[in-house]
Amino acid sequence: MPLSEHEQRMLEQIENALYAEDPKFASSVKRRRLGRSSGRRRLQAAAIFVLGLVLLVGGLIIDVRIGGFPIISLIGFLVMFGAGLFALWGGGGDKGAPGSSSKGLGRGGKSPRAGGPKRKFSERMEDRFNRRFEQE
Repeated sequence: MPLSEHEQRMLEQIENALYAEDPKFASSVKRRRLGRSSGRRRLQAAAIFVLGLVLLVGGLIIDVRIGGFPIISLIGFLVMFGAGLFALWGGGGDKGAPGSSSKGLGRGGKSPRAGGPKRKFSERMEDRFNRRFEQE
């Protein structure tokens, strides 16, 4: 069911407010979406999936059973499942790539706070919440 015009406008306002208030957080959330994987990673996942499929069918043909359960077929299924996760969670290993050196510095670029005490995530969010109401 699609969103109404009012709901779409509200969603855009929330998104714009998020970008205006904390662009670093907004960009990190945007980068972590599922389905953003490179062509090479998809090709690797497809090859692993085919290997799992071969194990699944081959396990039924060979008929190796442990406790009455076709164990090779189970391993094949797990390999296929892992390949699907590998394809969906793509992009995680690209931080060390030569072209992405500026992105890697963005994560480690916390030098102003490096000497200070580390605070919990909940404390930082509470501070942001309090600052928002103090500004109004």
